[in-house]
Amino acid sequence: MKSTGIVRKLDELGRITLPIELRRTLGVSERDPLEIFVDEGKIILQKYEPADIFSGSKDDLVDYCGKKVAKSSIMELAKLAGIIE
Repeated sequence: MKSTGIVRKLDELGRITLPIELRRTLGVSERDPLEIFVDEGKIILQKYEPADIFSGSKDDLVDYCGKKVAKSSIMELAKLAGIIE
């Protein structure tokens, strides 16, 4: 992990501000969703990218009832249901 040398304090509501240089470098814009991970005492922020609810794939997604589903998962489900061979 690479240190940026940037230190920020939490405000009274527990928020931090990401510096504009960091946001530009990582391609994060205002209102972009960020995913939060915890790993061995570290907090990791990552720009959120939707993934298939079944396989986790991020390729060839369609929206179904507010959920992301890969076309390959739809084909597999159709085979399991006996709709296609």
